[in-house]
Amino acid sequence: MTQALIGLGEAIELPGARLGLLSDSHGDVRMTQAAIASLLSRNVSAVVHLGDLCSDAVLEELVGLNLESGAPVAALAVPGNMDDNPSALVRHGARLGVNVAHPALHLMYGGTRLVAHHGHIDRIERAAIDSNVEYVLHGHTHRVRDEKCGGTRFINPGALHRAATYTAAMLDLATGDLEVFEVSRSAP
Repeated sequence: MTQALIGLGEAIELPGARLGLLSDSHGDVRMTQAAIASLLSRNVSAVVHLGDLCSDAVLEELVGLNLESGAPVAALAVPGNMDDNPSALVRHGARLGVNVAHPALHLMYGGTRLVAHHGHIDRIERAAIDSNVEYVLHGHTHRVRDEKCGGTRFINPGALHRAATYTAAMLDLATGDLEVFEVSRSAP
């Protein structure tokens, strides 16, 4: 853990540079499974669900990621505006060993600072920009986003529900490379 940022508590140090991002599953376990399988095939060291899980079953898909990949993979999540009881989601995550934080996660990799939130609370993004955070990761809009505002890069992996194309993303924090990829609706 490192220094607290913008009222989000202590930072969680990520175990590696390759970060898997998914969002807006809206209770669709099958699409969540397909996105996680694609992320694990890209050798991510952490998976962050950026909100609107909408079911305990989606959160439970983040459990045991290290068993599937053969290497430790951190599992993290933030509730979204469609998650009816964020406090219950945080408690259920704690029981499962998944780090769920409301309203946002403060993450670190080396000296790189990240804020992960769903995207429906504007003050979080404003505070992150004011604090010169390098990355703000979010969902909510169901649209892929990769843009800079000042020194802060905003990334949205897209959505696994109510989108023309279902997508997830892998961010390499060592290089800054972002790979957004389609998650097949016909995946098993």
